[in-house]
Amino acid sequence: MNASPTPDMPLEEFARHARAVIDRIVAYFADVGDMTVLSPVKPGEVRARIPAEMPADGEPMEAILADFDRLVVPGTMHWNHPGFFGYFAMTGSRPGILGEMLAAALNVNAMLWRTGPAATELEEACLDWIRRALGLPEGFTGEITDTASTSTLYALAAARDAAFPEARERGLSGAAAGRVYCSTETHSSVDKAVAMLGLGYGGVRRVAVDDAFRMDPDALGDAIRADRGAGDTPVAVVATVGTTGTAAVDPIPAIAEVCERERVW
Repeated sequence: MNASPTPDMPLEEFARHARAVIDRIVAYFADVGDMTVLSPVKPGEVRARIPAEMPADGEPMEAILADFDRLVVPGTMHWNHPGFFGYFAMTGSRPGILGEMLAAALNVNAMLWRTGPAATELEEACLDWIRRALGLPEGFTGEITDTASTSTLYALAAARDAAFPEARERGLSGAAAGRVYCSTETHSSVDKAVAMLGLGYGGVRRVAVDDAFRMDPDALGDAIRADRGAGDTPVAVVATVGTTGTAAVDPIPAIAEVCERERVW
């Protein structure tokens, strides 16, 4: 191997520490089932074991990995534990970890096609696979985002621009109040996105649910018509397929019919 031409870690040293990291990851997966899912540390306990001042000099990687063993692993809720049943655990799958390692090494920033041709076209191909699997028409496209919360923000930004075409240039000052509809079980990321887009928390309309915690389409239609009657502007309806709290699946076809009838995104 050739020595690194930059001030970065020499390749020989990198290879040695990379093997140590991989060994730790493998050992972690082998042992995680014997750990407690919820970390036993108390609030402030990890912080108290971290130096108050930033180190004046760099530390050897061996010391950093020892700190990982001593501080990070014991102070972590183990989402990859076989007994973890909260939220959605498999975002850290083993094939995904390998993919993250390769992505980190390439350090791609695909803001333009030229800055990441392979990443751009791979994303397009994967999204087209998903579109076909869902039975969506060819007009549908999109991009892969880092979280569902970001996807919600993007989608509601598009809906806001459709409802208030001049908002991007002139803002929402003086515009009719915009309303976004979701069930009482919908994730709080909807509230945050609505606030970030200038519609305010008051712009969220929580629609009643049925006995299975699914949005009630009739209640949705009533809410939209009531807001229009009050001079407000319906912006979008956020339906959920698997709510975080109850895993409820909203009746998407019935909600789509209400949206089409009421002319709401």
